[in-house]
Amino acid sequence: MELNKNNIKKIIFIVIIAILFYTGLNHLDMIYAGIRRIISLLFPLLLGMGIAFVLNVPMRAIERTLFGKYKGRHQKLVAKIKRPVSFILTLVCIIGVICIIILFIAPQLVRTFQSIITGIPVFFTRTQNSIDQFLNEYQGLADKLGNVEIDWASISSHITDFLRNSAETIFSSMAGIVSSIINGIVNFFFGFFFAMYILFQKEKLARQCRKLLYAYIPERKADHILQIATLSNRVFSKFLSGQCLEATILGTMFFIVLSILRMPYALLIGVLIGFTALIPIVGAFLGCIIGALLMLMVSPGDMLLFVILFLVIQQIEGNFIYPKVVGNSVGLPSLWVLAAVTVGGNLWGVAGMLLFIPLFSVFYTLLRERTHLRLRQKKIRRNKILKD
Repeated sequence: MELNKNNIKKIIFIVIIAILFYTGLNHLDMIYAGIRRIISLLFPLLLGMGIAFVLNVPMRAIERTLFGKYKGRHQKLVAKIKRPVSFILTLVCIIGVICIIILFIAPQLVRTFQSIITGIPVFFTRTQNSIDQFLNEYQGLADKLGNVEIDWASISSHITDFLRNSAETIFSSMAGIVSSIINGIVNFFFGFFFAMYILFQKEKLARQCRKLLYAYIPERKADHILQIATLSNRVFSKFLSGQCLEATILGTMFFIVLSILRMPYALLIGVLIGFTALIPIVGAFLGCIIGALLMLMVSPGDMLLFVILFLVIQQIEGNFIYPKVVGNSVGLPSLWVLAAVTVGGNLWGVAGMLLFIPLFSVFYTLLRERTHLRLRQKKIRRNKILKD
């Protein structure tokens, strides 16, 4: 290779990158600490961006529905008021849903929890009777267990000492929890006002970002970045609305079916499955496990019937309703969805599961487009690819 000026610059750049990479590997703890520090400083702004993105989905739908095709005499006035009106209606809808939950659903959930609490002693009594019946049938085992001596006074003393020694830790933890709650409320309000600014000025902010891109980046690369940004916005919006709609439909179906069959805890299980279904793939099954445990407290027969109903409803919703209502919201094959949930869950828990599916979808779409482009450029015939 000829050592001209450009090649020397490339070599120096590669050496610098290699040195930085090696240094970073040896100081990963410092890098993680720095990243956490930066995220904590920028958290209100990041939270505001997240709130703006979530609120933008219903706000844009309301704006498009009410003002999208208006071309009357007061077009300038409508252009000025459509964003504030759509934002206020979005907040009214969200607050309305919260009020409905508080006024109608919350009291029923409280009564359900009270019935669960009062049913726990009955459940343990029934379990104890079953154990006694089992031991009576196997008298030899009962005699052996009867010879076991348990020092209940010693156990009670140990429990009392543990609670006494833990009191100080509990109070300090409560102080930390209160401080975290106050800090979270302050961050939420800062984030909410920042989200309002983003939503009211999103077109202006988009123009400013495009100006910066085209001013400092080559036009071809700027076009590619904007293409990725547009794709990401579309995929994340479809995933958010699709996942929420799917969870609502699934929770409503369970509530209706359980109510028709007069099974216990219908509302609680419907709400529970609706919330857990927001977690892709594993969420609904997590709700099923909790619901089955609640049913077990009533009777094993109800638990078995509930599990069968869950499998049937899950198949109906997944194979017929979800493709019709939501469609292929992210355009990601099932294997990639499972990989995204696994990687995201291991990294950031539930938030990672929700975030990595649209991220994987964007990466998959870009990779597919790039692969097809390279195949066309290399003039690879289709029969070579489809060959077994």
